[in-house]
Amino acid sequence: MTLRAGNPMTTVLAVLLVFEAIVFALAIPGMIVVSGVPAATAGWVGGASVVLALAAAALLRRGPGFVLGWLSQGAALGLGFATPTMFAMGGVFALLWVVTFMLGKRLDAAR
Repeated sequence: MTLRAGNPMTTVLAVLLVFEAIVFALAIPGMIVVSGVPAATAGWVGGASVVLALAAAALLRRGPGFVLGWLSQGAALGLGFATPTMFAMGGVFALLWVVTFMLGKRLDAAR
């Protein structure tokens, strides 16, 4: 599931992934302080999610970027198991990703 080259929604999706990476980074202290997750675990889980989202944003104009973007949405929801507020934040980002992707598909179909 990708968008055609030159679709303006690709840029929107890349920006969304960068914002998602910022939220992932901010979730690390939340995991430690609020949810009592050990610092090493929070660092690895949160850091891996940040790297995944940034890699997806960087590669979005190529094939693997969209696959990584969809995986990043799963990671966003999965972080909810480490700190429950990420269920809500991950849900918001996943919804934004799906809506933006669907709008991009509509633009592709209109061309």
